[in-house]
Amino acid sequence: MKDNPKKTYVTKPALPPLNEFLPYLKEIWDSRILTNNGPFHQQFEKELAEYLGVKYVSLFSNGTLALVTALQALRITGEVITTPFSFVATTHALWWNNIKPVFVDIEPEYFTLDPEKIEAAITPQTTAILAVHVYGNPCRVGAIQKIADTYGLKVIYDAAHAFGVKVNGESILNFGDLSVLSFHATKVFNTFEGGAIICHDEKTKRRIDFLKNFGFADEVTVVEPGINAKMNEFQAALGLLQLKHVEEYIAKRKAVAEKYRNELKNVKGIGFLDDIPGVKHSYTYFPVLIDEKIYGESRDEVYEKLKKHNIYSRRYFYPLISRFPTYRSLPSAKPANLHVAEKIAAKVLCLPIYPELKSKVIDKISKIFKTHER
Repeated sequence: MKDNPKKTYVTKPALPPLNEFLPYLKEIWDSRILTNNGPFHQQFEKELAEYLGVKYVSLFSNGTLALVTALQALRITGEVITTPFSFVATTHALWWNNIKPVFVDIEPEYFTLDPEKIEAAITPQTTAILAVHVYGNPCRVGAIQKIADTYGLKVIYDAAHAFGVKVNGESILNFGDLSVLSFHATKVFNTFEGGAIICHDEKTKRRIDFLKNFGFADEVTVVEPGINAKMNEFQAALGLLQLKHVEEYIAKRKAVAEKYRNELKNVKGIGFLDDIPGVKHSYTYFPVLIDEKIYGESRDEVYEKLKKHNIYSRRYFYPLISRFPTYRSLPSAKPANLHVAEKIAAKVLCLPIYPELKSKVIDKISKIFKTHER
């Protein structure tokens, strides 16, 4: 089924030319090695670690299973401090591990977990902090690590939006105890579906690799109650090819973001995030904040108006995770405790951004914002 060319969605998977992928498929067909740590899997782990500037990569079939396994790998129990402003997989991973999420508020500037709110939420049951690099904007990793060191907590970063992000030349994935990536179709870098855990020592990688493969240490030895979360050869092969194109993808996404900023900078009541000095961004999303009192229309009105023009933006993240039935009864989920997150969730709208997005479509979207046509 062909995509409707008149519709523009918030994202569109970036794929290499099909003819470049065919030799990889032929090699898989000829070898009949489809999964179980095959040659493409091994090669992709090595090349991905080199590209990202990290020591150890463990590949997964998707990012959610990587999150679930990361918590298992560090033996996290009890309570974990986390953010309500994320995709539900962040908190669901805690739920699947029988861990109680404790929500704290976010910072107003880049929407990441507010370190100033963490200490007040720590209890004797707290064992870790699960923070998110929202839209690829780095958390205040130094402040978070200082708190973690003081209280003996582990730190896991959900880095689903932060592929290739660097701070002063250092990969953001090198902070914390573990970082988790997603290679879902909607991400800057995709392997159809996929994910990875980034760790810093061989012992931890070995434990992660046991956990994602039923706990097998060798043919007859099972050392952990693991699951099946392995990346297959088709995903790994695409990942190897995508590494050859990802810098081009990011450069094109940057150009889209810069055009949006230039077009919308003088529209009163419309705010957006600027690049952070010293940070190499990957431009995963382009969120705008709509101030209804100044702009004259609410975020939801703009969302519906764009749809009438076949522009499918996304209210991301809305509603907050703390608003969902599974979590809203938690004491930490009370809106009064999450003032900034509640405010941002009511204003944020992510506009289409992907490498193939045409300049004329950005012009169309910008014109809708500028003219207030209903």
